[in-house]
Amino acid sequence: QVQLVESGGGLVQAGDSLRLSCAASGRTFSIYAMGWFRQAPGKEREFVTAISWSGGSTIYADSVKGRFTISRDNAKNTVYIQMNSLKPEDTAIYFCAEDRATIQAMARRKDMDYWGKGTQGTVAP
Repeated sequence: QVQLVESGGGLVQAGDSLRLSCAASGRTFSIYAMGWFRQAPGKEREFVTAISWSGGSTIYADSVKGRFTISRDNAKNTVYIQMNSLKPEDTAIYFCAEDRATIQAMARRKDMDYWGKGTQGTVAP
């Protein structure tokens, strides 16, 4: 059974940064694509970013391009998202996901193989 545990959320001011982590356990981490999704109050869960198993390919939602960076450390079974220049509209619960699909498919779909429970990121004006 795969477990994904997010950490690093918190309350920051607009313009600040946050770095979220997602630690995976339960099976071979390094052969699956990983992604981050978010869900704001009253809104549907949306794709944020994904990274291929090797780390060589990434994809981002237009709303976060140039501000967010995804990375992974397969030796630590961990994926990260560095979020800079945060805006109040980035406030959401951030979920980590693992999937067998390509990162392009992850960006289009809502259902993933495994989800974490999420971590709250709040950006004050």
